[in-house]
Amino acid sequence: MLAYQSIEAWWWPYVFIAVAGWLATDMWRWLGVLAGNRLKEDSASMVWVRSVATALVAAVIAKLILYPSGDLAQAPLLLRIGSAAAGFAAFIFLGKRTWVGILAAIACLVGGQIVLG
Repeated sequence: MLAYQSIEAWWWPYVFIAVAGWLATDMWRWLGVLAGNRLKEDSASMVWVRSVATALVAAVIAKLILYPSGDLAQAPLLLRIGSAAAGFAAFIFLGKRTWVGILAAIACLVGGQIVLG
């Protein structure tokens, strides 16, 4: 079985975070699409669901940035914050594509780790 500590490579934690984060959020997104097709988009229920989902994702991201564990804790706080900001900027300015923001943040984080040694 493939687990977080199965691979010793320096890049493994970043791949693990990206894949685990994608699986954890997209599964619920698709279930929400299936269940929410009958609800009006501007109904109170849908507004509440979107608000809760956004708050949960924001909380997880903030926890990973401010209180990381494992190898991510070795990255300086400013690098983690800067990587998140770079990912958000890429998301906004390059067509609001989620994968673009994620790849930009990961590239910035990995690049910063390489430069800092």
